[in-house]
Amino acid sequence: MPDEPRVAPHGDPFAWTEGARRTREHAGLVRELRPRAAESALLDLAGNDYLGLSRHPRVTEAAAAAALRWGAGATGSRLVTGSTGLHAELEAELAEFCGFEAALVLSSGYAANIAALTALTARGGLLVSDAGNHASLIDGCRLSRAETAVVPHADPEAVRKALDGHGGRTLAVTDSVFSVDGDAAPLGALAEVCRGHGAGLVVDDAHGLGVLGDGGRGAPHAAGIAGATGVVATVTLSKSLGSQGGAVLGPAHVIAQLIDTARTFIFDTGLAPAAAGAALAALRCVRGEPERPLRVRAAAATLYDGLRAAGLQASRPDAAVISVRAPSPGDAVRWAAACRDSGLHVGCFRPPSVPDGVSRLRLTARADLTGEQLERAVHTIAEHAPDGAR
Repeated sequence: MPDEPRVAPHGDPFAWTEGARRTREHAGLVRELRPRAAESALLDLAGNDYLGLSRHPRVTEAAAAAALRWGAGATGSRLVTGSTGLHAELEAELAEFCGFEAALVLSSGYAANIAALTALTARGGLLVSDAGNHASLIDGCRLSRAETAVVPHADPEAVRKALDGHGGRTLAVTDSVFSVDGDAAPLGALAEVCRGHGAGLVVDDAHGLGVLGDGGRGAPHAAGIAGATGVVATVTLSKSLGSQGGAVLGPAHVIAQLIDTARTFIFDTGLAPAAAGAALAALRCVRGEPERPLRVRAAAATLYDGLRAAGLQASRPDAAVISVRAPSPGDAVRWAAACRDSGLHVGCFRPPSVPDGVSRLRLTARADLTGEQLERAVHTIAEHAPDGAR
């Protein structure tokens, strides 16, 4: 018999996507790409440039200099031609700044999370994952082939119960600061639970680096667990450092394990030299200006106080992220659009990006926001709040 046809014999094999889109439209879940201009009059409370470094002259000049010296791309994986002196400098300074023995730079924070979770566990092991964790951690759990136990949000006792009696390789995994509501994980208590069960702890510090800890050294440093046996942190270079890429921080033997086995490191092209150079310059800015983390936390507190005073359901920020609950996905979209039309850019989070299914506006504070800008942002959000938001 002839082979079965690989293409549907009648019509477009992807015609089903139109029906899927209509379903999403009805639920208010269609997403839209909006290319931003190089310069904009919008007040940005949607991006993650917490310290205002993405356009800092030292950072942009370092990116340009790296591209001119090393080329536009890394040219290969880190194990072939993709490692430069900049990557090595960045890894050494990032590890020292955050309080860890070693670091490994990858092409994104997403890749760093998948690398850590797939290289540090295996089939027969156990991953205990917070219900509020970022999608990259969820995907890392799935790809690890280990058993995954999803436990209630920010609950060390639930982690302890999940770890009880498991004799294999075990890891607990959590965001340090959760990306939807901006609340912080109880890292000290989680580390104690893990120590008592011989389990590792992997902390995604994407929203803590540059904001929390002494001089912005991150949430593990603030909790006193940076560099502790059994603790690994992942970070992104695309938020407080204003660049792109990610890194895993931990003991040297853990980093060696990732170099040898992490597929998102071995088979991915290395981080572009311009991004490595920019991140290194930004890290040095943070070292030299330790007041920036204080300013971003103060800006977040000011936003929160103003939103609550306006009667809105805002989350208390433990770092730089604040969310404001909306009555429905459609209301959230219309609310964000109205803010944008009034000159304010805010994030709009809807399912499946929100673990509890509740849509909200997501705001990010920055160290370079003025008092007038913060007041304007609160006024704009409150003015356009839909019925049921208060």
